[in-house]
Amino acid sequence: MGRIAGVTAAETRERLLRAAADVFAERGYDGTRVADIAATAGVSNGALYAHFGSKAELLVAALRAHGRQLLAAVLAADPDRSITEVLLAVGRWLPRRRDARGYLIVEALVAARRDEDVARPMRDYVGERADWVADLVRAGQTGGELDSALSPNALAHFCLLLAMGSALIPPDLHAVGDEEWTALLSRVVTALAPTDITAQRGATQ
Repeated sequence: MGRIAGVTAAETRERLLRAAADVFAERGYDGTRVADIAATAGVSNGALYAHFGSKAELLVAALRAHGRQLLAAVLAADPDRSITEVLLAVGRWLPRRRDARGYLIVEALVAARRDEDVARPMRDYVGERADWVADLVRAGQTGGELDSALSPNALAHFCLLLAMGSALIPPDLHAVGDEEWTALLSRVVTALAPTDITAQRGATQ
C-alpha cells in the first residue's frame, strides 16, 4: 500500500490523523504500532513516515488536530459571544460524554510520563493550549470582563487542569447534572470579574 491514486498529500495526512486518533483511542499508545495506523489509513509504512517522523509525533499531531476542531466548533457557534461566555461554553462541555477521540489527551498524558519522545511535543501542545487560554483571559481583562489583577497564566493553568482532568473522570465514573455544573461555573466566572462589577451584581440580587 503506497500513496492512494487520486488522493493528495494533504488528504493522505488527514486520513492518517483520523486513523491515528481511532487506533490510539482503541488500543492505547503502547499497544499501537505504526503499521496498525498505516493499515487503518490504507497506506504503506513509508507513506506514513513521509508525513510523520515517529509514532510520538503522530500521537500529538492527532491530538492537536482534534483539539482545534473542538475549539473551532465552540467559536463558530457564536463568534460574537463575550470572553466569559466562551469560557462558560467550553466549561459546560467538560463533564459530558465524548467520542473515543475525545479521550486522546489521556493516552498522550500517560505516554508523556514514560516516554520523553512523547513528552517533548506534549510540552509544546500544552503550552499552545495554555497560551490560547491566557490570550482569552487578557482579552477579557482588556474588555473589563475579568479582573486585571488575575494572572492570565495561572488562570490558564486552572482551566487546563479542569479540561484535562475531565477526560480522566468521564460520566460513567461520576456524573453531575447540567444545571448543577452550570450554576457552579457561573459562580466561578462571577468571582473572576472585576471587584466593582461583582459588587454591582451582588447589590442587584
